[in-house]
Amino acid sequence: MTTQIDFFEQLIEENVYNASDLNNSLALLSALGNDYFDYLKHGSIWGFKSFVDSLVNQMTTNLIRIQKLGVKKIVVTSLPPFGCIPAISGFNPLKRCLNIINIIPIAHNKLLNQSITKLNQETIDGATFVFLDLYDSFMSVINDPSTNNITEYYTACCLGVSSKYVCGSVDENNEKQYKVCENPESTMFWDPIHPTQAGWHAVYNNLQMDDLGQLQC
Repeated sequence: MTTQIDFFEQLIEENVYNASDLNNSLALLSALGNDYFDYLKHGSIWGFKSFVDSLVNQMTTNLIRIQKLGVKKIVVTSLPPFGCIPAISGFNPLKRCLNIINIIPIAHNKLLNQSITKLNQETIDGATFVFLDLYDSFMSVINDPSTNNITEYYTACCLGVSSKYVCGSVDENNEKQYKVCENPESTMFWDPIHPTQAGWHAVYNNLQMDDLGQLQC
């Protein structure tokens, strides 16, 4: 993310964007979990709190930097419930969210929300920081099926034909080695990690209107 902001700053210095552009723009920061998945593979439970602290501190530094570049409205997404994606929930024989994994996004989101609240209290140049709570929206969709047309929450629509392949794989003869479900519009997840279009639509519809109202430019 720091590198992306470096590129953004370079564009400003080259006058690709002017002060008016920035003042009327909305910046979206979306960190959806690769750092944590890597930590799960290589880190330890004892260093988890320090890792969360360092990650949120770096995100806060990035937010301040974007604001100082001239962007007045900055949106930060929460982490989604990792324990509910098929790549993780597949380890639960009950085909439900693996709640012990959801401790990770809950801890991250709590600290990030506190940091954003503090930024809003300290900012004096009219900038607004918005915390977009994807976690609660995802859980609302999963826990209350009556609010959407989704019927499958824990199995991905697109999967490799064997453990050797993933969604989108082809073999040496360019033959596809994956299968797609018949009704993606009724499935929450496209592959073991990413929601379908229908899944994202349901999540959007469950976002708190107070959050969305702050996004008006």
